Amino acid sequence: MPDLEHALDALAGRVSSLREARAAYPADLAPTLDAALAELDTAAELLAEAREELRKAPKRATGRKDGGQRELKLLRQVLRAFPVPVIILDGGGVVRRINPETSRVLGSPDGYLVGRSFPLLVDVSRRAAFRSHLTAVLQTGQPAAFETRLAHQGRTHTVQLALTRLTMPGEPQQMVAAVALPTEVQLPEPGARRPEQSDGALLLAAARRQDLLTRMGRVLLDEEALLRPVALQRASRLLAAEWADWVIADMVRNGAPRRSVVMAPKNHPLGGLVRQVESAEPTASQLVLQVLERGSGLVLEMVDDDTLFGFCPDGPLLTVMGAGSVLCVPIGRSDGVLTLVRAHDRPPFALADLAVLQEVGLQIGLAVRAQSSFQSRSRAADALSASVAPRNLPDVPGYEAAAVYHPGSSVGAEFYDVFPVSGGWGFALGGAAGKGEEAASVSAMVRGGLRVLSVWDSDPDLVMRKVNEALVTQGTGMFVMAVAGFVKGREIRMSSAGHHPAVLLQPDGGVRFAAGGGVPLGISPEAETGVETLTIAPGETLVLYSEGLISSRNERGEPYGEERLADVLSRCAGQAPSTVVKAVEADRHTFSGGQVWDEIVVFALRGV
Repeated sequence: MPDLEHALDALAGRVSSLREARAAYPADLAPTLDAALAELDTAAELLAEAREELRKAPKRATGRKDGGQRELKLLRQVLRAFPVPVIILDGGGVVRRINPETSRVLGSPDGYLVGRSFPLLVDVSRRAAFRSHLTAVLQTGQPAAFETRLAHQGRTHTVQLALTRLTMPGEPQQMVAAVALPTEVQLPEPGARRPEQSDGALLLAAARRQDLLTRMGRVLLDEEALLRPVALQRASRLLAAEWADWVIADMVRNGAPRRSVVMAPKNHPLGGLVRQVESAEPTASQLVLQVLERGSGLVLEMVDDDTLFGFCPDGPLLTVMGAGSVLCVPIGRSDGVLTLVRAHDRPPFALADLAVLQEVGLQIGLAVRAQSSFQSRSRAADALSASVAPRNLPDVPGYEAAAVYHPGSSVGAEFYDVFPVSGGWGFALGGAAGKGEEAASVSAMVRGGLRVLSVWDSDPDLVMRKVNEALVTQGTGMFVMAVAGFVKGREIRMSSAGHHPAVLLQPDGGVRFAAGGGVPLGISPEAETGVETLTIAPGETLVLYSEGLISSRNERGEPYGEERLADVLSRCAGQAPSTVVKAVEADRHTFSGGQVWDEIVVFALRGV
């Protein structure tokens, strides 16, 4: 086929001259473009001529199979020699062959586009027109030429595209040769290395991925991400800033995925398309369901099927979102699915991106679970705190009451309460020996028992003994230090079960400690309590306090102690109960440098 080879060499020379003319005279492109379109027609004619030559080529005696193989070999040589991009498509628009010039212009590795849908390279607004031209060429056999835009690997090309029907040896169906002549793009120099394959670019990409993991860790480990449900939003916002045009998070709720977060490109208003993506049903997405089922991510470097992510009123979601590349990874261990979408004009996601985003998905899942667990525990702690301390103190006739309560470093086990009893009012204060939820629940049980039993018994000591019996029967293994008092007129009868003695602050500043005593509740079936009756005159203040107050320590390890408490109280003579408890707390705060390890309770009752 010497004539054809000679014609191809001549075509290559003229195309090279047109490139030089375009570079030399960028302001006067019209003559160059007209000539380029003429050369495009010449290329299409040469393809048709090559087809006819192959058809007429004599077959060897060895049989039809060898002749077909020889024709295919000749066609491949012609395809490689063409100086303009040539893509061989089947009837469905799937790429079957490309020549080296196509790889160079589009920036794809050899063979990357083979097996992929060519219309996905075409600008979204012109895909329908391309499919119509393709169908017409296949049905009529008449060539077609038209202008369109191709987008791939972050590059956009305006091209003049010529379609010619082919009959390929050994192929049962007819093919189409698409010849593309770029008209508005600066072609890379022959043999130039793709920028994304350079060592520097690879190192930069690796650094960006490592930076993403570092920044994601900071976002998810922030204290606010535990206190409030913001981890998923913050992570999605970080990904949308640099890694994707769209970020969608679907979390599993009640066994099914539910759309939780949608981050759209900045140039999209909140309404319209964004609302359609938000309202779309994740269960209609094959991608989401596949990732949930497999428990592993997937990457579509080029979207072949626009229906994979479901539909909205305007059509397939991936189509209306302008998706060129998609990456989906599980959140946690099948707690949800994170979907990232890039448009056609951005470099596609790669396998290296999939690896780092799978780690990000795992981190997000751990953060969401930690936040959920933390909030559950916080709600439980709040409920337990509410069960060991009243929200407001009631008015006790003839007295003023005030209290301060500071939780420690763990769930509180101290309690205090003021409640009505038969013929008067009662109060109680104490705490289980221990920390955490179990100790708090035991304290809540004791507090509730004292309150309930005081309705029927008029003696706090009888109530204390019954609570002890119940606690021993429950077999919690914990003991509780407690004190309970019944107020009737000016008399207060108190029963102490191993609790610190109360303090009586007199109007002249004198301080006297009560007897206290007894054995903590829950140790023995037979309770051992200390009982005494105090008379509270107007102006006198009865003060009760927790173990956490007097055991607070300073930086030298010295305990706060009862002597320091007595000194503070003596300076509060004649003060209201609210002033007294605040003064004690302020002094303890100064003494311990603001540190609080165990719960602190201070309760004051002043006769008026």
